[in-house]
Amino acid sequence: MGQDFFYFRKGGRSDETEHKTMAGDAFPLTPSTTIILNSDRRIAMKNFRNFVSAALALVMTLSLAACGSQETTSDNTGDGSSKYLIGISQYGQHASLDNCREGFLQGLEEAGLKEGVDFEVDYRNADFDDTMTTQIGDAFSAEDVDLMVGIATNSAVACFNAAEDKDIPVIFTAITDPVGAHLDSGNITGTSDALPVEGQLKLIRALQPEADTIGIIYTTSEPNSVYSVGIYEDLAADYGFTIDTVGVTSQAEVPQAVDQLIADGVDCLSNLTDNNVVGVLTSILEKTDEAGIPVYGSEVEQVKLGCVAGAGLDYVQLGIQTGKMAAKVLTGEATCEDLPYETIENYGLYINSDALSALGITVPDDIAQSAQECAE
Repeated sequence: MGQDFFYFRKGGRSDETEHKTMAGDAFPLTPSTTIILNSDRRIAMKNFRNFVSAALALVMTLSLAACGSQETTSDNTGDGSSKYLIGISQYGQHASLDNCREGFLQGLEEAGLKEGVDFEVDYRNADFDDTMTTQIGDAFSAEDVDLMVGIATNSAVACFNAAEDKDIPVIFTAITDPVGAHLDSGNITGTSDALPVEGQLKLIRALQPEADTIGIIYTTSEPNSVYSVGIYEDLAADYGFTIDTVGVTSQAEVPQAVDQLIADGVDCLSNLTDNNVVGVLTSILEKTDEAGIPVYGSEVEQVKLGCVAGAGLDYVQLGIQTGKMAAKVLTGEATCEDLPYETIENYGLYINSDALSALGITVPDDIAQSAQECAE
Protein backbone atom coordinates (compact mmCIF):
# COMPACT_ATOMS: atom_id res chain seq x y z
CA MET A 1 0.00 0.00 0.00
CA GLY A 2 1.15 3.46 -0.66
CA GLN A 3 1.86 5.70 2.16
CA ASP A 4 -0.40 8.67 2.80
CA PHE A 5 1.09 11.73 4.18
CA PHE A 6 -0.74 14.11 6.48
CA TYR A 7 0.17 17.72 6.72
CA PHE A 8 -0.49 19.55 9.94
CA ARG A 9 -0.64 23.30 9.75
CA LYS A 10 -0.77 24.95 13.16
CA GLY A 11 -2.11 28.38 13.87
CA GLY A 12 -4.11 28.88 10.66
CA ARG A 13 -2.93 31.01 7.76
CA SER A 14 -0.71 33.18 9.90
CA ASP A 15 1.52 30.25 10.81
CA GLU A 16 3.29 28.97 7.70
CA THR A 17 5.20 26.16 9.50
CA GLU A 18 4.12 22.72 8.28
CA HIS A 19 4.87 19.35 9.88
CA LYS A 20 5.04 16.21 7.82
CA THR A 21 4.51 12.77 9.36
CA MET A 22 3.56 9.28 8.38
CA ALA A 23 0.03 8.07 9.02
CA GLY A 24 -0.11 6.63 12.46
CA ASP A 25 2.66 8.84 13.77
CA ALA A 26 1.78 10.50 16.99
CA PHE A 27 1.05 14.15 16.81
CA PRO A 28 -0.60 16.18 19.54
CA LEU A 29 -3.85 17.72 18.19
CA THR A 30 -5.03 21.02 19.49
CA PRO A 31 -8.16 23.09 18.73
CA SER A 32 -6.11 25.32 16.44
CA THR A 33 -4.73 22.42 14.39
CA THR A 34 -6.07 21.89 10.84
CA ILE A 35 -5.83 18.36 9.39
CA ILE A 36 -5.63 17.99 5.62
CA LEU A 37 -5.57 14.65 3.84
CA ASN A 38 -3.30 15.13 0.86
CA SER A 39 -5.07 12.67 -1.43
CA ASP A 40 -8.64 13.77 -0.66
CA ARG A 41 -8.10 17.36 0.28
CA ARG A 42 -10.98 18.78 -1.71
CA ILE A 43 -13.45 16.15 -0.52
CA ALA A 44 -12.41 16.70 3.07
CA MET A 45 -12.86 20.43 2.79
CA LYS A 46 -16.34 19.98 1.28
CA ASN A 47 -17.39 17.54 3.99
CA PHE A 48 -16.00 19.81 6.63
CA ARG A 49 -17.99 22.77 5.32
CA ASN A 50 -21.17 20.68 5.28
CA PHE A 51 -20.51 19.61 8.85
CA VAL A 52 -19.96 23.18 10.02
CA SER A 53 -23.11 24.35 8.24
CA ALA A 54 -25.15 21.60 9.84
CA ALA A 55 -23.71 22.38 13.24
CA LEU A 56 -24.47 26.09 12.89
CA ALA A 57 -28.01 25.32 11.79
CA LEU A 58 -28.48 23.11 14.83
CA VAL A 59 -27.14 25.80 17.15
CA MET A 60 -29.47 28.43 15.66
CA THR A 61 -32.45 26.11 15.95
CA LEU A 62 -31.70 25.39 19.58
CA SER A 63 -31.19 29.11 20.28
CA LEU A 64 -34.52 30.03 18.75
CA ALA A 65 -36.24 27.30 20.71
CA ALA A 66 -34.64 28.58 23.88
CA CYS A 67 -35.80 32.13 23.12
CA GLY A 68 -39.32 30.93 22.48
CA SER A 69 -39.30 29.04 25.73
CA GLN A 70 -38.12 32.13 27.62
CA GLU A 71 -40.87 34.32 26.14
CA THR A 72 -43.59 31.85 27.10
CA THR A 73 -42.17 31.51 30.56
CA SER A 74 -42.00 35.29 30.97
CA ASP A 75 -45.65 35.67 30.00
CA ASN A 76 -46.66 33.20 32.65
CA THR A 77 -44.39 34.09 35.50
CA GLY A 78 -46.19 37.23 36.65
CA ASP A 79 -48.35 37.27 39.71
CA GLY A 80 -51.25 35.97 37.62
CA SER A 81 -53.52 38.85 38.65
CA SER A 82 -55.18 41.55 36.59
CA LYS A 83 -56.38 44.94 37.78
CA TYR A 84 -59.55 46.69 36.77
CA LEU A 85 -59.04 50.07 35.14
CA ILE A 86 -61.61 52.64 36.22
CA GLY A 87 -61.94 55.97 34.44
CA ILE A 88 -63.39 58.72 36.67
CA SER A 89 -64.62 61.90 34.99
CA GLN A 90 -65.47 64.71 37.42
CA TYR A 91 -67.25 67.72 35.98
CA GLY A 92 -65.40 70.23 38.14
CA GLN A 93 -63.63 70.67 41.42
CA HIS A 94 -65.58 71.71 44.46
CA ALA A 95 -66.15 70.09 47.83
CA SER A 96 -69.41 68.27 47.01
CA LEU A 97 -68.05 66.53 43.92
CA ASP A 98 -64.71 65.85 45.60
CA ASN A 99 -66.63 64.15 48.42
CA CYS A 100 -68.45 62.01 45.87
CA ARG A 101 -65.16 60.80 44.41
CA GLU A 102 -63.60 60.11 47.79
CA GLY A 103 -66.73 58.29 48.94
CA PHE A 104 -66.79 56.26 45.74
CA LEU A 105 -63.27 54.96 46.36
CA GLN A 106 -64.18 54.26 49.97
CA GLY A 107 -67.22 52.29 48.82
CA LEU A 108 -65.06 50.13 46.56
CA GLU A 109 -62.74 49.39 49.46
CA GLU A 110 -65.64 48.55 51.76
CA ALA A 111 -66.77 46.12 49.08
CA GLY A 112 -63.37 44.40 49.19
CA LEU A 113 -61.55 46.06 46.29
CA LYS A 114 -58.30 47.89 47.02
CA GLU A 115 -56.80 50.58 44.83
CA GLY A 116 -53.41 49.54 43.47
CA VAL A 117 -54.16 45.89 44.19
CA ASP A 118 -57.51 45.19 42.56
CA PHE A 119 -57.98 48.29 40.45
CA GLU A 120 -56.26 51.37 39.06
CA VAL A 121 -57.90 54.78 38.56
CA ASP A 122 -57.56 57.22 35.70
CA TYR A 123 -59.03 60.38 37.24
CA ARG A 124 -59.69 63.42 35.07
CA ASN A 125 -61.31 66.78 35.86
CA ALA A 126 -63.26 68.65 33.17
CA ASP A 127 -63.07 72.03 34.95
CA PHE A 128 -66.77 72.66 34.14
CA ASP A 129 -66.00 72.49 30.41
CA ASP A 130 -68.47 70.44 28.34
CA THR A 131 -65.97 70.06 25.50
CA MET A 132 -63.52 68.59 27.96
CA THR A 133 -66.09 66.09 29.25
CA THR A 134 -66.44 64.73 25.71
CA GLN A 135 -62.68 64.46 25.30
CA ILE A 136 -62.37 62.64 28.62
CA GLY A 137 -65.06 60.13 27.68
CA ASP A 138 -63.41 59.46 24.32
CA ALA A 139 -60.04 58.98 26.06
CA PHE A 140 -61.53 56.42 28.43
CA SER A 141 -63.05 54.56 25.49
CA ALA A 142 -59.69 54.52 23.69
CA GLU A 143 -58.08 53.10 26.85
CA ASP A 144 -60.68 50.32 26.98
CA VAL A 145 -61.33 50.98 30.65
CA ASP A 146 -63.36 48.39 32.51
CA LEU A 147 -65.70 50.99 33.98
CA MET A 148 -66.44 54.67 33.45
CA VAL A 149 -67.64 56.85 36.33
CA GLY A 150 -69.34 60.18 35.66
CA ILE A 151 -69.57 62.60 38.59
CA ALA A 152 -72.34 65.12 37.78
CA THR A 153 -74.70 65.05 34.83
CA ASN A 154 -72.52 66.51 32.08
CA SER A 155 -69.66 64.12 32.78
CA ALA A 156 -71.98 61.12 33.04
CA VAL A 157 -73.69 61.92 29.74
CA ALA A 158 -70.33 62.28 27.98
CA CYS A 159 -69.09 58.97 29.42
CA PHE A 160 -72.28 57.17 28.41
CA ASN A 161 -72.04 58.46 24.86
CA ALA A 162 -68.39 57.39 24.60
CA ALA A 163 -69.02 53.98 26.14
CA GLU A 164 -71.95 52.85 24.01
CA ASP A 165 -69.98 51.57 21.00
CA LYS A 166 -67.84 49.30 23.19
CA ASP A 167 -70.60 48.54 25.70
CA ILE A 168 -68.42 49.69 28.61
CA PRO A 169 -70.48 49.93 31.82
CA VAL A 170 -71.00 53.41 33.26
CA ILE A 171 -71.73 54.39 36.85
CA PHE A 172 -72.95 57.89 37.69
CA THR A 173 -73.37 59.92 40.83
CA ALA A 174 -74.43 63.44 41.82
CA ILE A 175 -77.23 63.48 39.24
CA THR A 176 -80.54 64.89 40.41
CA ASP A 177 -82.71 63.70 37.54
CA PRO A 178 -81.35 60.61 35.73
CA VAL A 179 -84.60 60.17 33.82
CA GLY A 180 -84.52 63.72 32.47
CA ALA A 181 -80.89 63.22 31.48
CA HIS A 182 -81.82 59.95 29.67
CA LEU A 183 -79.47 57.94 31.87
CA ASP A 184 -82.08 55.54 33.24
CA SER A 185 -81.65 52.72 30.70
CA GLY A 186 -78.80 50.88 29.01
CA ASN A 187 -75.44 49.79 30.40
CA ILE A 188 -75.54 52.50 33.05
CA THR A 189 -76.69 52.98 36.63
CA GLY A 190 -75.73 54.96 39.71
CA THR A 191 -77.04 57.25 42.43
CA SER A 192 -79.20 60.34 42.36
CA ASP A 193 -78.71 63.36 44.60
CA ALA A 194 -82.32 64.54 44.29
CA LEU A 195 -82.70 67.33 46.83
CA PRO A 196 -85.06 67.08 49.80
CA VAL A 197 -86.87 70.25 48.69
CA GLU A 198 -89.76 69.82 51.09
CA GLY A 199 -87.34 69.44 53.99
CA GLN A 200 -85.57 72.63 52.92
CA LEU A 201 -88.84 74.59 52.75
CA LYS A 202 -89.76 73.38 56.23
CA LEU A 203 -86.36 74.42 57.55
CA ILE A 204 -86.54 77.91 56.01
CA ARG A 205 -90.03 78.43 57.43
CA ALA A 206 -88.84 77.37 60.89
CA LEU A 207 -85.84 79.72 60.85
CA GLN A 208 -87.55 82.64 59.08
CA PRO A 209 -91.24 82.62 60.06
CA GLU A 210 -91.89 85.94 58.30
CA ALA A 211 -90.15 85.20 55.01
CA ASP A 212 -92.12 85.42 51.78
CA THR A 213 -89.72 85.08 48.84
CA ILE A 214 -86.93 82.60 48.20
CA GLY A 215 -84.36 83.45 45.52
CA ILE A 216 -82.73 80.72 43.44
CA ILE A 217 -79.90 81.00 40.90
CA TYR A 218 -79.57 78.14 38.44
CA THR A 219 -77.86 77.20 35.19
CA THR A 220 -80.45 76.99 32.42
CA SER A 221 -78.57 74.21 30.62
CA GLU A 222 -78.10 72.00 33.67
CA PRO A 223 -80.92 69.42 33.85
CA ASN A 224 -80.40 68.87 37.60
CA SER A 225 -81.05 72.51 38.34
CA VAL A 226 -84.03 72.86 36.01
CA TYR A 227 -85.59 69.83 37.65
CA SER A 228 -84.99 71.15 41.19
CA VAL A 229 -86.40 74.58 40.38
CA GLY A 230 -89.56 72.88 39.14
CA ILE A 231 -89.92 71.03 42.44
CA TYR A 232 -89.45 74.26 44.41
CA GLU A 233 -92.09 76.01 42.33
CA ASP A 234 -94.52 73.12 42.80
CA LEU A 235 -94.16 72.98 46.59
CA ALA A 236 -93.41 76.57 47.62
CA ALA A 237 -97.01 77.70 47.96
CA ASP A 238 -97.70 74.87 50.45
CA TYR A 239 -95.33 76.64 52.85
CA GLY A 240 -96.34 80.19 52.09
CA PHE A 241 -93.43 81.05 49.76
CA THR A 242 -93.00 82.41 46.27
CA ILE A 243 -89.90 81.58 44.22
CA ASP A 244 -87.85 84.22 42.41
CA THR A 245 -85.43 82.56 39.96
CA VAL A 246 -82.60 83.94 37.86
CA GLY A 247 -81.13 81.69 35.18
CA VAL A 248 -77.50 81.90 34.08
CA THR A 249 -75.60 80.33 31.22
CA SER A 250 -72.12 80.49 32.74
CA GLN A 251 -70.32 80.95 36.01
CA ALA A 252 -69.35 84.48 35.04
CA GLU A 253 -73.01 85.53 35.17
CA VAL A 254 -73.59 84.38 38.76
CA PRO A 255 -72.43 87.57 40.58
CA GLN A 256 -74.82 89.67 38.49
CA ALA A 257 -77.63 87.23 39.27
CA VAL A 258 -76.97 87.67 42.99
CA ASP A 259 -77.17 91.44 42.61
CA GLN A 260 -80.49 91.09 40.83
CA LEU A 261 -82.02 88.93 43.58
CA ILE A 262 -80.81 91.33 46.26
CA ALA A 263 -82.37 94.20 44.33
CA ASP A 264 -85.63 92.21 44.05
CA GLY A 265 -85.79 92.11 47.86
CA VAL A 266 -85.79 88.35 48.37
CA ASP A 267 -85.83 87.20 51.99
CA CYS A 268 -83.24 84.48 51.45
CA LEU A 269 -81.49 82.39 48.82
CA SER A 270 -81.69 78.63 48.59
CA ASN A 271 -78.70 77.14 46.88
CA LEU A 272 -79.02 74.07 44.68
CA THR A 273 -76.29 71.60 43.72
CA ASP A 274 -75.78 73.62 40.55
CA ASN A 275 -72.08 73.29 39.67
CA ASN A 276 -71.67 76.75 38.19
CA VAL A 277 -73.23 78.35 41.26
CA VAL A 278 -71.54 76.19 43.89
CA GLY A 279 -68.20 76.89 42.23
CA VAL A 280 -68.43 80.57 43.25
CA LEU A 281 -70.33 80.17 46.51
CA THR A 282 -67.76 82.16 48.45
CA SER A 283 -68.35 85.19 46.21
CA ILE A 284 -72.12 84.80 46.60
CA LEU A 285 -71.84 84.75 50.39
CA GLU A 286 -69.75 87.92 50.41
CA LYS A 287 -72.56 89.78 48.65
CA THR A 288 -75.44 88.28 50.65
CA ASP A 289 -73.71 88.73 54.01
CA GLU A 290 -73.20 92.39 53.23
CA ALA A 291 -76.88 92.70 52.30
CA GLY A 292 -77.99 90.77 55.41
CA ILE A 293 -79.66 87.98 53.41
CA PRO A 294 -79.26 84.37 54.55
CA VAL A 295 -78.30 81.64 52.11
CA TYR A 296 -79.41 78.04 52.67
CA GLY A 297 -77.21 75.23 51.41
CA SER A 298 -78.26 71.95 49.88
CA GLU A 299 -75.54 69.80 51.42
CA VAL A 300 -73.12 69.79 54.31
CA GLU A 301 -70.10 71.34 52.57
CA GLN A 302 -72.08 74.42 51.58
CA VAL A 303 -73.10 74.97 55.19
CA LYS A 304 -69.51 74.53 56.32
CA LEU A 305 -68.53 77.20 53.83
CA GLY A 306 -70.91 79.78 55.34
CA CYS A 307 -74.53 79.06 54.42
CA VAL A 308 -76.72 79.45 57.51
CA ALA A 309 -78.32 76.01 57.37
CA GLY A 310 -79.51 73.31 55.02
CA ALA A 311 -81.55 70.17 54.62
CA GLY A 312 -79.41 68.10 52.37
CA LEU A 313 -77.13 65.24 51.54
CA ASP A 314 -73.83 63.92 52.73
CA TYR A 315 -71.96 63.42 49.45
CA VAL A 316 -69.39 61.12 50.99
CA GLN A 317 -72.20 58.73 51.86
CA LEU A 318 -73.63 59.13 48.36
CA GLY A 319 -70.23 58.22 46.95
CA ILE A 320 -69.91 55.19 49.20
CA GLN A 321 -73.29 53.92 48.02
CA THR A 322 -72.15 54.43 44.42
CA GLY A 323 -68.84 52.64 44.97
CA LYS A 324 -70.58 49.57 46.32
CA MET A 325 -72.78 49.44 43.21
CA ALA A 326 -69.68 49.73 41.02
CA ALA A 327 -68.00 46.84 42.84
CA LYS A 328 -70.92 44.57 41.96
CA VAL A 329 -70.61 45.48 38.29
CA LEU A 330 -66.83 45.06 38.18
CA THR A 331 -66.82 41.66 39.85
CA GLY A 332 -69.68 40.33 37.75
CA GLU A 333 -72.08 40.02 40.67
CA ALA A 334 -74.55 42.16 38.73
CA THR A 335 -74.87 44.16 35.53
CA CYS A 336 -75.92 47.78 35.30
CA GLU A 337 -79.25 46.61 33.93
CA ASP A 338 -79.74 44.54 37.10
CA LEU A 339 -79.26 47.61 39.32
CA PRO A 340 -81.83 50.43 39.08
CA TYR A 341 -80.40 53.80 40.01
CA GLU A 342 -80.69 54.60 43.72
CA THR A 343 -81.63 57.72 45.66
CA ILE A 344 -80.74 58.52 49.26
CA GLU A 345 -84.10 59.00 50.95
CA ASN A 346 -82.86 60.14 54.34
CA TYR A 347 -81.40 63.63 54.52
CA GLY A 348 -79.58 65.49 57.25
CA LEU A 349 -80.09 68.87 58.87
CA TYR A 350 -77.05 71.13 59.06
CA ILE A 351 -76.59 74.48 60.75
CA ASN A 352 -73.78 77.01 60.96
CA SER A 353 -74.23 78.81 64.28
CA ASP A 354 -71.70 81.49 63.41
CA ALA A 355 -73.49 82.41 60.18
CA LEU A 356 -76.88 82.31 61.87
CA SER A 357 -75.72 84.50 64.74
CA ALA A 358 -74.18 87.05 62.37
CA LEU A 359 -77.58 87.50 60.71
CA GLY A 360 -79.56 87.51 63.98
CA ILE A 361 -81.41 84.25 63.32
CA THR A 362 -82.48 82.17 66.31
CA VAL A 363 -82.54 78.40 65.96
CA PRO A 364 -85.55 76.58 67.49
CA ASP A 365 -84.58 74.01 70.11
CA ASP A 366 -85.83 71.01 68.16
CA ILE A 367 -83.66 71.93 65.18
CA ALA A 368 -80.64 72.78 67.33
CA GLN A 369 -80.83 69.34 68.95
CA SER A 370 -81.25 67.35 65.73
CA ALA A 371 -79.02 69.28 63.34
CA GLN A 372 -75.31 68.76 62.76
CA GLU A 373 -73.22 71.80 63.68
CA CYS A 374 -70.97 72.90 60.82
CA ALA A 375 -69.38 76.04 62.25
CA GLU A 376 -65.63 75.64 62.74
